[in-house]
Amino acid sequence: MNHPIPFPPKNGWLVTSRMGESNGLDNLVAATKILKSSIEKSRNIAIAVDEIGTRLKETSHSLAYLQAAIKDMACECAVYEIRGDVHRAIGPAAAVVKVLDLVYELKDSLNIGPRAAGLFLYLTNIKRLQDALKLLADNCRLVILWLEDVMQFIKDNGVVADDWYFLRVSKLLKVLVELQGKGESFRQDGGVLASAFDNLENEYRSLLTTAYHAGIDNSSFPAPVVQELQAITQVLAANNRLDKCISIYAQVRIANARATLQVLNVDYLDIQLSEIVSVQSVEAYIDEWDEHMEFLVRHLLKNEYRLCSEVFQKVGSDAWMNCFSKIATHCGFNNILNFGSRICKCKNEAIKLLKLLKIFSTLDKLRLDFNELFGGKFCVEIRNQTRDLVKKVVDGACEIFGQLLVQVELQRASSPPPDGGVPRLVCFVMEYCNQLLEDENSSILVRVLEIYQAWNQVKFQDGLYSNEIHNIMTALEINLETWAKGYNDKALSYLFMMNNYWYLCNNIRGTKLGDLMGTSWLSKYEESTEYYAALYMRESWEKLLVFLCEEDLILFPGGRAIDRNLVRTRISVFCETFDDMYKKQSAWILSDKDLRQKTCRLIVELIVPPYKSYLQRFTSGLEHATDQVYHNAESLENLIHSLFQPKLGNYGSSKCTDMIGIRNAAIKHLSSTPAAA
Repeated sequence: MNHPIPFPPKNGWLVTSRMGESNGLDNLVAATKILKSSIEKSRNIAIAVDEIGTRLKETSHSLAYLQAAIKDMACECAVYEIRGDVHRAIGPAAAVVKVLDLVYELKDSLNIGPRAAGLFLYLTNIKRLQDALKLLADNCRLVILWLEDVMQFIKDNGVVADDWYFLRVSKLLKVLVELQGKGESFRQDGGVLASAFDNLENEYRSLLTTAYHAGIDNSSFPAPVVQELQAITQVLAANNRLDKCISIYAQVRIANARATLQVLNVDYLDIQLSEIVSVQSVEAYIDEWDEHMEFLVRHLLKNEYRLCSEVFQKVGSDAWMNCFSKIATHCGFNNILNFGSRICKCKNEAIKLLKLLKIFSTLDKLRLDFNELFGGKFCVEIRNQTRDLVKKVVDGACEIFGQLLVQVELQRASSPPPDGGVPRLVCFVMEYCNQLLEDENSSILVRVLEIYQAWNQVKFQDGLYSNEIHNIMTALEINLETWAKGYNDKALSYLFMMNNYWYLCNNIRGTKLGDLMGTSWLSKYEESTEYYAALYMRESWEKLLVFLCEEDLILFPGGRAIDRNLVRTRISVFCETFDDMYKKQSAWILSDKDLRQKTCRLIVELIVPPYKSYLQRFTSGLEHATDQVYHNAESLENLIHSLFQPKLGNYGSSKCTDMIGIRNAAIKHLSSTPAAA
């Protein structure tokens, strides 16, 4: 510190002058001393200043370091302000570590497989893994959010990229993001869960196929199997694999259903329309079709419907209805419906009507089952296909029924059978109408007619069905009368009418057709039979009696002489005429055994007694040389009883009384080609 140099007082020079020069030297010495002292002090002050400058320079350097330290301290104080976010992240971060350990433990347990690990334990571990992954993802997400806030705070406070805090927070964020990504990867294809679900699908298929191959009743599953299937279904459904689950179930059950149908021998379902010559050619298959349709609907499909309901009931009705529709569509049921449609497309024949009624009866009795099984939204295709079949059956049956009368009338232009027998058309129409009038067919046909007229907005007329049958029989009577006029031989014409009226009368009595036609109609036929029998006898055998006339055999009135030559001539002519008639009528047929015996008996009674009497009266004494030209009474009777016998393969009623013959005749008699015989 600098000190001011002291100066003498103002009046010092006066004192010096007065006191003399002696005092001046003393003062000079004293001043020198003072000056030296001041210089010394100045030197000391300069040294002190230099020292202070050095210290200030050192202090300046210290202040720079202090400034940096204060800056670090400020940053640390700022970081201290985010301790709340860090503390909040510590708990979830610790949970992440623990959950991650559990995830890897569960991952190892799922690699074993559901059967080896135990299905329900395996399903439990899948659920635990899903929960763990969710917890892992949730905790990672929370920690990441909080640490991202810390990162942003650090950046906002000007922390450099290589800062210790920044580097460690960045590294931690990267690890957590990777952990979160692993949790998500487990849910994706190729992850642990995806592999576990694949294992479940394989186990699902194994459960279904093992039950089948082990011989378990396919109409039901054991309760443990149902529980396992339900459990797997629920897990797969909850993880967007329900469609795959349905597909597996449907594949196995479709294969089972097809194998069941194959045992029933349903190869006929593959027959194409072009291969069907006529309905008759596949008639036996239609009867099988009825049985197979009922079995398929009421047993096989109903069981599949119930099983689908049991297995998929806990995942919703849509699931099991969807699954059932797949089974029903691909198990062979469509083939059953298609076969019925092919029958509807066959050529219209009378026998086809009965088969269409059979098909309708089958569909009708299964109507409630159809509504139950195929009423859902997934079975629209089957419903449409079934409705289409019903429409084809109804339209086809009504079309054929409406053409029956026309077809009978068309036969009128044809020729009658040359043997005078019963035309197969007569046999067929009678048997056919009786079949239509059977309780089952009658009720079905009436129902079909009602449906058809309702579809066409026509009011159903009571008695339409019975009136049409009556009209057909009336048309058949007219046919008989027309055909009878086609014979050149009146006797054959009368025998034809007698033959047919007898056949109709005796075969209709006591039947549904007889009840429909009534007793008066039957009585008329009985009378007509007798009437034509009398005409037949008069036109044929009675004419032989003229050769047995006795009046002109007496040579002299009142005498006993007999013209022997005339007797021989009469007997010869009688025998020749009889032989001619026998030869001609041996080709004729009386179809009914009783009618044949009755007619032969009438002929015998008409011819044999007069002939026998004639021989006894007028041939005594005749030479035996002529015996070979005439018949005795016994041989005549034997010949008569051999008449009118049915011939194998003939047009007569030997075939008509055979149902096979009747069915064969259906194609020829009530189709597009007229034929009376």
